[in-house]
Amino acid sequence: MMARSLTAAFALVLSIFCCLGPAYPQFYPNRPIQLVVAFLPGGVGDIVAHAIADKLSAALGQPVTIENRPGSTGTAGTRSVVRTAADGYTLLVGQTTEIVVNRALSSDLGYSPDKDLQPVAFIAEMPLALATLASSPYASVDDLVKAARANPRGLLFGSGGTGTPGHLAGELMRARTRTRLTHVPFEGGGPALEGLLNGRVDFYFPVLVTAMPQITAGQVKALTVTSAKRLPNLPNVPTLAESNIKDIDVSHWVGIFAPGGTPGDVVAKLNKAVNDVLAQSDVKQQLTSQGADIRPMSTEQFSSFVKSETEKYAILVRQEMCARFWYGGCRGFVMD
Repeated sequence: MMARSLTAAFALVLSIFCCLGPAYPQFYPNRPIQLVVAFLPGGVGDIVAHAIADKLSAALGQPVTIENRPGSTGTAGTRSVVRTAADGYTLLVGQTTEIVVNRALSSDLGYSPDKDLQPVAFIAEMPLALATLASSPYASVDDLVKAARANPRGLLFGSGGTGTPGHLAGELMRARTRTRLTHVPFEGGGPALEGLLNGRVDFYFPVLVTAMPQITAGQVKALTVTSAKRLPNLPNVPTLAESNIKDIDVSHWVGIFAPGGTPGDVVAKLNKAVNDVLAQSDVKQQLTSQGADIRPMSTEQFSSFVKSETEKYAILVRQEMCARFWYGGCRGFVMD
């Protein structure tokens, strides 16, 4: 009788643990993990995800796959992540646009970055470059500005979509130089770079990591970078300040986010795994050689960083951009 009772009790406990396994930190992870990139392949998030996926898989002992879910400047893919179980198996490769910029632009994202997403691990921050075709007549930012003023239609600049850092940088360039510049949005950084290469736009502010292969190959030239100092891998390219363009404080950063409510121990395990991957020399070399600034953070530090970036871009978008250019002051703008 007692043996039967003990067997029944053991079976009950086992069944509870099996059912709770995916959410129970000590069993995490016990199945594949998915990294969702909310933009098309070829963009910054996609490049960074591929740089860490295999190493992260080795660190966690489970396959780590990448899925691109583009649409609505990052909001579609982000919505899909926040609607999944908060168990650490579906993660967002979150970027500046969908985490902090979109909320300043839209009255209804379909998600709350503060409530529905949990910062897990910061990966890197990257400067932008003002890029033109290598065959273009512009040797400097001053040449480009003079051309924009001389041309009755001005110049066209591309971006990976409305609200992306490249778009903000172009609009600020327009304001700072008082030139006629027209925005041409594309469906991601990869298509925007193709648009530049195909001559559909005159210039583009890509995140440097996406344009370095074309710069190295001599297809594209960088006239300036948005970093505070010149970059070691582009020592002859001046900063915006050196090009007499002030107050364009725009960069692009990438981090890992989990759905809100993900257990703290799971988040902590993921944070450690990502930071361990970023410390590996080949990963550091791959990203830093393309202009990325890798800064491992705790989850608390990353949360504070997101808060400060939210405040920074709220001021930039609402006071600087919307009041001058967009959507009647951005009121009521909705990203479908």
